[in-house]
Amino acid sequence: MAVLSDRLKGIIGDRSAEALTKVFGATTVEDLLRHYPRRYVVRGEFSDISGLLEGDEVTVLAEIAAVKSRRANGRNILEVNVTDGSAVMSLTFFNQPWREKELKIGKTGMFAGKVGSFNGKRQLSHPDYQLIPDGDDVDSALAAFAGKYLPVYPAGGKMPSWKISQCVELVLDSLDEVEDYLPESVIKELGYPTLKQALISIHKPESLEAADLARLRLTFDEAILLQLLLAGRRAEIKALDATPRKISTNGLVSVFESNLPFKYTSGQIEVNSEIAEDMQKPHPMHRLLQGEVGSGKTVIALRAMLSVIESGGQAALLAPTEVLATQHLKTITKLLGDLAQAGTLQGSGEGTQLALLTGSMSAAQKREALGKISNGEAGIVIGTHALISEGVEFRDLALVVVDEQHRFGVEQRDALRMKAAKPPHLLVMTATPIPRTVAMTIFGDLDVSTLRQLPSGRIPIETHVIPVLEKPHFLERAWERVKEEVGKGRQVYIVAPRISEGESDETKVKISEADIAMAKLMGDEITSDELSGGEKMTSVEELAPKLATGALKGLKLAPLHGRQSSDVKDETMSAFAQGEIDVLVATTVIEVGVDVPNASMMVIMDADRFGVSQLHQLRGRVGRGGTPGLCLLVSGAVPESTAMARLTAVAGTLDGFELSRIDLDQRREGDVLGRAQSGTKSHLRLLRVLRDEALIEEARRVANELVSSDSKLAKHPALAAQVSLLKEEERSAFLDKG
Repeated sequence: MAVLSDRLKGIIGDRSAEALTKVFGATTVEDLLRHYPRRYVVRGEFSDISGLLEGDEVTVLAEIAAVKSRRANGRNILEVNVTDGSAVMSLTFFNQPWREKELKIGKTGMFAGKVGSFNGKRQLSHPDYQLIPDGDDVDSALAAFAGKYLPVYPAGGKMPSWKISQCVELVLDSLDEVEDYLPESVIKELGYPTLKQALISIHKPESLEAADLARLRLTFDEAILLQLLLAGRRAEIKALDATPRKISTNGLVSVFESNLPFKYTSGQIEVNSEIAEDMQKPHPMHRLLQGEVGSGKTVIALRAMLSVIESGGQAALLAPTEVLATQHLKTITKLLGDLAQAGTLQGSGEGTQLALLTGSMSAAQKREALGKISNGEAGIVIGTHALISEGVEFRDLALVVVDEQHRFGVEQRDALRMKAAKPPHLLVMTATPIPRTVAMTIFGDLDVSTLRQLPSGRIPIETHVIPVLEKPHFLERAWERVKEEVGKGRQVYIVAPRISEGESDETKVKISEADIAMAKLMGDEITSDELSGGEKMTSVEELAPKLATGALKGLKLAPLHGRQSSDVKDETMSAFAQGEIDVLVATTVIEVGVDVPNASMMVIMDADRFGVSQLHQLRGRVGRGGTPGLCLLVSGAVPESTAMARLTAVAGTLDGFELSRIDLDQRREGDVLGRAQSGTKSHLRLLRVLRDEALIEEARRVANELVSSDSKLAKHPALAAQVSLLKEEERSAFLDKG
């Protein structure tokens, strides 16, 4: 249905087409028709001006009593006073002086919009209106105007809602036949209108019921195209040949398990079994392992790595940050013990060697690591994006483990998999619990394993909010509490959102394209109260010396952030792990993977700057050593804001799955959805993963039925073309951002 931009210009005019492109990126007829109304206003339900309240959506029948134009703040303002006999209301138009020619004193008309207030006076800004010509029968004019549902569009720049509505109406009036890519059998089964009917009804509904049905059809389209894309991926994976990797009863895995200082939880045993079964199949494992912070995902991944090493293969672990990659190296080396020293004087003869590869390593370090990787000496390779770069060659890459999958795009994990001679098995891990609908919608090409059980000995973390606007003295008490904790021989994290004053923060709170797309997908709009009242954010480089010479004087403090060199970061983390540092003042580099059992307290500054799941991840760094954990969320957010509600929710529960639902409702980050769904051109305009759970289930069922009987959708070429288009958009989004 896509039509070239010159066709759009031919219908609505050059200036309108150029404005649509500039404001919304719309260049085709389809782009415009896919710019859906946010809501509808019933134009025939008239109101008395005297009884109107601010915020009401109204239509008034009134006579123009006064017209005045003026200039203020560089803008031309036209103010029109109208009266219905009971009261007077002001109509305001900005930079539209030409309206003065038709809005004459004595004219009667109907004016529709949202009631606002200025200087205590009711007003409508840029109202939709229809004037009644002199001599016309008012009742006839009302009949033409009343009963219509006015679409209200997301608007911006020089394209207000009423202007968009005019453009859409012109396009609909000239609309030819629209090819419907959804199979007729599916349309009939689900009782949906055709694509053309849906596009007409969502913009010009005869009733609200018709608009709802049209929206449902168009939302289903988005869901089924995504599900078909994912079903196609699953089918492609099952068609690939992989080397089965079977765990022997007396091999490396058995030796490893006999040396573990703990027993697996029942959940770990179940997931181990699922992974072992997957990896014995002749096609690649493609599994997502999700679990709470500290639920034991790393040991499960290590067991899977050792199982491929038993059969002569190699495993690669892809981590999002150098701090996390280094932490994984230390954790896995400790878990393996002598098994990590194979081929060295310290080794016992069985086991493997480990290699670390990150972007900041020296040329000599990289050469040594690359040599061990290419000759197979290193059975386990841990690294950051550096693993994806050219020049990294494996002898036999059999398993790819991706940690914190939401930090990577599908294309990135595939880039690592392409380094294997045969398709490797894939295990994706995340400590961000994912609601079922998100798993179906975003990670639908993966089988899902879930660890809900925490290892024994973990004590619940106590969390409190410190509202500094209301109770500034609570922050002084927090620093006293830090000193008390250190006095007991324990250690503390203090987290700040920025490295230094004036730098961009590390929490992605800037209102970006990804933020807006995420908000839209989750059924929300970006709101100004997400920000901390315009206050500057706390930075590590400012806070650390201030505390060291003030509230925490006498304690051993050290900063940690992503702009430090790898050597400095490693030395700092090592010193903190060995108890040589009392307080670590850090950015979110400590969010995942950092494990210091003696750390019992965390203070998160400007906590409203972080997403719910991110706060949950951060506080999971404390209380890991059998002592009670304490997390204090410091915020300057307004008491009744959604930001403060988010913090209260985090303080109220330790259930990561419950928090993940709250996170998807409220947060403004693009992480969970991955890069492909973050762009402004995303096809997900209507679909909301929490609200539309039943519809997503239905779409998944239909998609699976279509693919199972016709894997290439050969019988439905129009539908196949739409899926291919989506695949190209996804690939393009990755390349644009990569």
